[in-house]
Amino acid sequence: MFGSGYALGMLSRIAIRVVGIGLTLSCIGLAHGQDEFTLSDGEWEAAESSASDPVIQEARALLAADQPGEAKQLLDPWIAAHKYSEHADLPDAYLLRGDAKLMMGNEYQALYDYEAIAKQFYGTPAFPKAIEREAEIANRYLNGLKRKWFGWLRLERATTLGEELMIRVQERMPGSQLAEQAALDLGDYYYRGRDLPLAADMYGIIVRNYPDSRYRKFAALREIYANIAAFKGPSYDRSPLVEARILIDDFQMRYPADAEQAGITTQLETWVDESDAAHLLNTAKWYLNRGDEASARFTFRRLIRDNTESAAAKEAVQVMIDRGWLDAPTNDSETEAPIDASP
Repeated sequence: MFGSGYALGMLSRIAIRVVGIGLTLSCIGLAHGQDEFTLSDGEWEAAESSASDPVIQEARALLAADQPGEAKQLLDPWIAAHKYSEHADLPDAYLLRGDAKLMMGNEYQALYDYEAIAKQFYGTPAFPKAIEREAEIANRYLNGLKRKWFGWLRLERATTLGEELMIRVQERMPGSQLAEQAALDLGDYYYRGRDLPLAADMYGIIVRNYPDSRYRKFAALREIYANIAAFKGPSYDRSPLVEARILIDDFQMRYPADAEQAGITTQLETWVDESDAAHLLNTAKWYLNRGDEASARFTFRRLIRDNTESAAAKEAVQVMIDRGWLDAPTNDSETEAPIDASP
């Protein structure tokens, strides 16, 4: 099994897609957190906040009464006065103001407050709540919500920002159920958009890093389908087929009944093998067209050795016979006998 290093490696590959956008947030010094989180049964544990400042208590009551505008007006001057202090209620103040902005439909502005918590108050009870809010906003963006401009016009697609937020969730709370859900949501987004290599990467993170997940079987199937669909044809890279073949074998071993029900059977394996053989045949012909007979001969032999029963192997045998690289069979027994196709 791969550990969290595998997940972070995959996330770094995906982050290349979103590295240019960033979040234009203020840098507000070092962390003020006092307590630390522990990971238990896939969940981050932290004590509930017990704000003592009356302003924080009133702001919380206003939010509960569905008055986010009044809560924000109350919190703005309080945060301005305490943002560089060691006040114990500062993380809660950021969280409440972010929630107020979110309730008012200003989710992008809310991210400033949630990011302030994520970067400065790791050890506080507000931290996992802020990351959860960011995941919620990310899901909205991935499902089509556009960013606001001029305070009310939603004009700009924000899917790239949604991707970045989902990656941050996984990096900031590795091993948690929230990170697992973020990987699944991001994988589904890539799968819907036919960005199949990245979809396969995200489903692979779930399979390898959450072996007891209720989504593992689903993710394993999606990883197989994504790799198969990522193969563009004989003229393109065959690595998705190689990966799919390994994944199919693993799925059949782990879930034999489900493999039969899902169609992960000999027929699919045969299709993968035939496609792989067609790729090798195409590669060998490409070498022939370049006049590189040594490479062509090597590839033909490899094809015959690895995919003996495929239609492409039969064509490769005939090409080699026509060029005098292989003796033609003289009787039925020789036809049925395996061909020595070692390089």
